[in-house]
Amino acid sequence: MKSKLPLLIILIGVIVLGIGIWQLIYGKLQTNDSLQKAKELVSRQTVNTHEGKKNDNPPPQTGDTVGLLTIPKIKADLAIIEGTDPDDLEKGVGHYKGSFYPGDAGQIVLSGHRDTVFRRLGELKIGDSLKMHMPYGNFTYEITHTKIVQSNDTSIITLQKQKEELILTTCYPFRYIGNAPKRYIIYAKLTGS
Repeated sequence: MKSKLPLLIILIGVIVLGIGIWQLIYGKLQTNDSLQKAKELVSRQTVNTHEGKKNDNPPPQTGDTVGLLTIPKIKADLAIIEGTDPDDLEKGVGHYKGSFYPGDAGQIVLSGHRDTVFRRLGELKIGDSLKMHMPYGNFTYEITHTKIVQSNDTSIITLQKQKEELILTTCYPFRYIGNAPKRYIIYAKLTGS
């Protein structure tokens, strides 16, 4: 029995390592696939007004690729996926269902994992730009401020419809192992469309 125990431990280690490697590869494949879909979606951009977008197209379903988020400072192009379930966040940046879209003059909430799509979010500073490319137009936002809140603080999601603002959320601290106790929030205002 003693001679088989080390082999069993090694076998379990190899299996766990294999599962971890598969999850990394699978996640990267999903992210790349979603990014390709997002780039194709916005490349077919029409000159329709935002009102045309609302009236002509059905609302996106959870898991649909809806646009592209570009963060020039960190050279990131990220697919925007409708929904914030774990499956959606594996594909890209999740659009919080119920929040608004660019051009709606309301609160747009995008979430992403700190160890994948939003890995370098902490490098952004006030004044940096964020760009949302949608099938109906391009929208530029400027970061106005940041905030760190507890993980259970949902007060940042107000779904207000008085002024257009883009909010990015991710877990914090960035290099924390396990479920992070806080959330890092970036607020940005519309500067051009």
